Amino acid sequence: MLRTFFFYLLFFPLTLVATVLTLFVSLFGQDKPHPIIRFWGRSSLLLAHLKVQAKGIENIPYDNPAIYISNHQSNFDIPIIYAGLPTQFSWIAKQELFKIPLFGLAMKRSGLIPIDRSNQRKTMHSIIVAAQTIREGTSVVIFPEGTRSPDGQLQKFKKGALLIAAKAQVPVVPIAIHGSYKIQPKDSWKIHGGSLTIEFLPPINTDGLKNSDLDALTNKVHDQIADRLQGAMTNV
Repeated sequence: MLRTFFFYLLFFPLTLVATVLTLFVSLFGQDKPHPIIRFWGRSSLLLAHLKVQAKGIENIPYDNPAIYISNHQSNFDIPIIYAGLPTQFSWIAKQELFKIPLFGLAMKRSGLIPIDRSNQRKTMHSIIVAAQTIREGTSVVIFPEGTRSPDGQLQKFKKGALLIAAKAQVPVVPIAIHGSYKIQPKDSWKIHGGSLTIEFLPPINTDGLKNSDLDALTNKVHDQIADRLQGAMTNV
C-alpha cells in the first residue's frame, strides 16, 4: 500500500511537469521532447521502485526507422519502453487520447501519430499518413492488441498494425515485455513489486510485403512474442 500511495502522490505532479515541459520544448522541434518523456518514463518506474532489464538490444536497427510491435499487459508498459528502448521513436495512438486537455496537445506537438478508428475510410487514411511518417525516418511503437490484456495472456492482434508495416516497408521488431501484468493488472490501481524485462527480438524484413501477406506476418509476429512470453514463464 505504501508503494502505491507514494507512487500516485508523486506521479501526477511529475506527469504535469513533463507535459508542460514537452509543450515548451516542442516549439523547437517535434523530436526535442523525447529526452523529457524518456526521463518521465524512467522516473515513473523509479517512483514505483521498479527496475527494468533490457535484452536483445543488438536487434535494434539504429540506422533505419522500424515498427516496434509490443505486447500490452499494464499501464507500466509505456514507461518500460521509454526506459528500455535506447533510440528515438514515436507512438501510434488512438485519436481519442488527443482530445485530453493539455496532455493531448503535448502528444500532438511531440509527434505522436493518431489513428482515427471511427470508420474504415478514416482508419485507412490514418494508416497511410502513419506509413508516410515512418518512411520519412520516424520509428514507432504499436500495441497491436489494442488494449491491455485482461489476464496477462497475449491477445489476438488487430490487423491494422501490420497493415502499416506493409505500407511503410520498414523492419518490424517484435517486443516481449515480461512481468508488467503482475506489477499492475488491468483495472487495478494497486502496484506490486516484481521483476521487469523488455526483450527485443530479431527484426523482420518487410521489403516487398503485400497486403496478401498480412495474415502470415501477423501470425509470425504474434507467435514470436507468445513464444518468448511462454518461454519466460517456463523458466521461472
